[in-house]
Amino acid sequence: MNTFNKEERLCSRKLLDLLFKDGSSFLLYPFRISYMVVDVPHSFPAQVVINVSKKRFKKATDRNLIKRRSREAYRLLKGGLLYPHLSSLPGLMIFSLQFIGKKKYEFDFMEKKMALALKKLQESLVKDENH
Repeated sequence: MNTFNKEERLCSRKLLDLLFKDGSSFLLYPFRISYMVVDVPHSFPAQVVINVSKKRFKKATDRNLIKRRSREAYRLLKGGLLYPHLSSLPGLMIFSLQFIGKKKYEFDFMEKKMALALKKLQESLVKDENH
């Protein structure tokens, strides 16, 4: 379960536009998470896109490092924190992890923050379901 397949990456331009136009979001430094549930056929319970601002990090190597660390933290934590709670959802959850931090952080920090972000995402989904 600790893999990050192509099917788990959000690549669809149509779904991305829908996510940023109609999705809900919250901030948990150093991430801004936008999410929504869509009714499309899927083989995984969630699809994610990870992005880092070119405006804040000019060098591609810095952006790639942050994306690698974020992806790895997500890959390790999704099976325990996120996927068990998504089985009750009627559709596919799509979400965006935008890195809005001002500096490069160590992996341990990123992993702790990712765990908090995924817990808050799960709580937000439960809250949205009840309303």
